Amino acid sequence: MGIDEGVAARPPALAGDAMPAEAVGRVLGTQAASPLSFWVGFEPGRIAQLDDVVVTRRDVPGYGPVLVAGVVSAVEARHEGATYDSDVFLIADGALPAAVVEVAEVRVTRVEPEVFVPPLPGALVHKASAGDRDQALYFDVMERKIPIGLGRDGQPMYVNFDFLDGTRGAHVSISGVSGVATKTSFATFLLYSIFNSPALGAEAANTKALIFSVKGEDLLFLDHPNTRIAADATAAYDRLGLAARPFHSVHVFAPPRPGDPNGVPHVSSRTHGVSSYYWTLREFCDEELMRFVFADADDERSQYSMLVGQVAARLRSWAEPVGDSGAVLIRTPDGNATPACRTFTDLVEVIDQGLTDEGTRAVWAGAQVPLGTVNAFLRRLRSAVRPLSPIIRGDLPRGSSHSIRTSDAQVSIVDLHNLPERAQRFVVGVVLRGEFARKESTGSARPLLFVVLDELNKYAPREGDSPIKEILLDVAERGRSLGVILIGAQQTASEVERRIVANCAVRVAGRLDAAEAARSEYGWLTTAARERATIAKPGTMFVAQPEIPVPLAVTFPFPAWATRPAEAGAPPTGTRPADPFAGLPGTAPEDDIPPF
Repeated sequence: MGIDEGVAARPPALAGDAMPAEAVGRVLGTQAASPLSFWVGFEPGRIAQLDDVVVTRRDVPGYGPVLVAGVVSAVEARHEGATYDSDVFLIADGALPAAVVEVAEVRVTRVEPEVFVPPLPGALVHKASAGDRDQALYFDVMERKIPIGLGRDGQPMYVNFDFLDGTRGAHVSISGVSGVATKTSFATFLLYSIFNSPALGAEAANTKALIFSVKGEDLLFLDHPNTRIAADATAAYDRLGLAARPFHSVHVFAPPRPGDPNGVPHVSSRTHGVSSYYWTLREFCDEELMRFVFADADDERSQYSMLVGQVAARLRSWAEPVGDSGAVLIRTPDGNATPACRTFTDLVEVIDQGLTDEGTRAVWAGAQVPLGTVNAFLRRLRSAVRPLSPIIRGDLPRGSSHSIRTSDAQVSIVDLHNLPERAQRFVVGVVLRGEFARKESTGSARPLLFVVLDELNKYAPREGDSPIKEILLDVAERGRSLGVILIGAQQTASEVERRIVANCAVRVAGRLDAAEAARSEYGWLTTAARERATIAKPGTMFVAQPEIPVPLAVTFPFPAWATRPAEAGAPPTGTRPADPFAGLPGTAPEDDIPPF
């Protein structure tokens, strides 16, 4: 898919190009033509639809032939010769002479060579052939292009990988109505296309993806073939140069099952390639994770935000390990030690006692902190006990790693759907901080890490501040240089922090609510595209990238990987990961595990 070195720097040859066979009409003379847009009148029996690519040429003295290419942005039909609305009935009955005229507006996407003159009225307009289409949409100068779906003409559409991997830009913003915009499906298709196209080259094996899943267990079977895929979808993958198959390397991380003494992953439909994740009390104290307990934007605006940092610093200094299960005790500067804390509830009670006791409050919080601030902090902390207790603990036996990591597979999925919203925020914040810090420590942007995060407006809202929002801003502003690429999805881009959306080089919209489509955040959509987005079918997306002046309407194929447990076929032979339940009491041999 790439081109030879140096080709992108040379202007495309035009003199020898064959004129496309199908002429659809001529440039209108009743509408003003400009170097940026013009109108076309169609020949009888010829049509063009929205998003068709058309070209016309003009011989310019001193420059030679100039290609003017564009995309149809509006199509109109009318009776020429009618004066009144009621004339349509007379014309239909043959009582009034009139002609049916179809015209289209074309937005110019490329002029080659760059001699910005308008096409002349009467000039022939053709549907673009393969070579002209590539020039019109800049595909011919994309050295590394990623297929993103099929156009209205059934031909592949691409995005320039330079705007995804940080070379010239990074990050993707996907917006649309929940349930019909297929935001998550497009995000996974984009990942699959990146991993399986030649753009990554030898780096593909080491490139990773981290997906946070909140949609039940629908994303836990990306490495299983989709039993519902049809022949037309397989043919679409062939046209895109991709194989219709599932992801080949997937590992799932899930929170522990409530009440299970062994910390078995809390999933019901998948039994292989699943690991539990949680943080021990010792890690909670040593890594100062207290600030992620208060991860709401409202918390950051509260007066106790400074107290959060003070308590976290005390825990890091005073916590001492007890045994090898991650339990801790708290030893204050006066030498007094608390009993061992083995649950998050135990640790919260220690903090509560230290802050409510007048003799120790100043040691924990400082002398200047008002009692009202302390009480507000404690109320918020106590309310976190129930949602966070399953994932912050020191009562599980020491065993295999319980940390979320991206080294086990090409695609790592963090299952959040069984956690309350507050615990979801904690997990997202801590994991993102850890991965971003890991990439910073390597000092290299390669290998790339793609982070897929749904409900971005919840984690990085436009108003307020929070620890998660700070991290996401850091990813958006510095992730490009570190090789951390954010693929964020949200129902409403208007509710996401502006700086995050502004740093996204690629913007995508599926089905939009009419009120949302009218917001300024969708200014990159043309007027016609905004209106069409309100009636777009699932699978149709509008994709904007810096190199192309108009958004591309694409349809991506039905997923070749299972998007829900009911669609999951058997994984390919040799790709089944190790069984995380092996060795636990009561576990049957692999062949005896019942299907779910």
